[in-house]
Amino acid sequence: MTIEQLINFARSKNASDIHLTVGAPTSIRINGELKKFDGMDEEVVSRTILSMLSAEQEKRLGAGEDIDFSFTAQSGGRQRVNVYRYNGGKLAAAIRLLNEEVPSFKDISLPNAAIELTKELKGLILVTGPTGSGKSTTLATMVDHINQTRACHILTIEDPIEYIYHPKLATIHQREIGGDVPDFNTALRSGLRENPDVILVGEMRDFETISLALRAAETGHLVLGTLHTTGAPHTVNRIIDVFPSEMQNQIRSQLSTNLRGVVSQMLVPMKNSERGRTAAFEILINNDASANNIRAEKVHQLEQVMASGTSQGMRTMNESLKRLVRDDIITRETAMIYSPDKAELQKLL
Repeated sequence: MTIEQLINFARSKNASDIHLTVGAPTSIRINGELKKFDGMDEEVVSRTILSMLSAEQEKRLGAGEDIDFSFTAQSGGRQRVNVYRYNGGKLAAAIRLLNEEVPSFKDISLPNAAIELTKELKGLILVTGPTGSGKSTTLATMVDHINQTRACHILTIEDPIEYIYHPKLATIHQREIGGDVPDFNTALRSGLRENPDVILVGEMRDFETISLALRAAETGHLVLGTLHTTGAPHTVNRIIDVFPSEMQNQIRSQLSTNLRGVVSQMLVPMKNSERGRTAAFEILINNDASANNIRAEKVHQLEQVMASGTSQGMRTMNESLKRLVRDDIITRETAMIYSPDKAELQKLL
């Protein structure tokens, strides 16, 4: 089976990911669950993985690097690929199957409060959640909405580029780490000299990237980024904790002023398993109460701010799960499994 055939097969099953492993069955992920199937011997699996790599990438892999890149199938579908070695040098690849078209707000049931955030002209917007929770798709939807509604310059910094944006009202430049620019920090530094209005940072993964993103937000740009955190309070603490202790009061002040909102999400199975999964969203808007709690080192009280801020579009994750149960989209049992605070959700239900 060629890589093209494998991708077409996985897409026909509405899979989200493919796992190719030398020495183990090939797996595809459907609605969050891995399904294994045999039929490819080790040599075929190895050849299939290597067929996606350029000569330069194969050389880097041989030198011990993990390889991240995007791959376009002959059918036109795009994939995000990570190739790596395990267990003494055996090859493996994780392939994320991407949608060709950026979905709309309606397609992913994004709350209105998140849509309103895209109207901000400056500041920091964060989309957070665990791996595979749909962060990249939500960010792409928000960026494409700006593209459709505002005549501005959008600069994206991605590793790798996932969705291809077609310029509408906006002018868009997409830069890929490893191809167009060596790393996020270099791209952000030079990006500030490229006259952008909106900057998408694919992942805010370290001290320097977060520092530069905050600086960009503070100097009049709208910055959108992702973090692998769960929930708004954890996200705020994660950013603060990246910095040395002597800088943290300054960062709290910067965040309280420049943060616009945090959209946290996770995917949960729908009531009818054949319908797949739906997103549950937690929304924090940085109003006066939020900013005061961030400045005063009372980040834990952001949960209360979200619970009492429904008129501004805020919601906790438990509130989102409650709505999904009320609308008969997920079961009570599913809501309880995914709840970050089961006792509180039990009262809400």
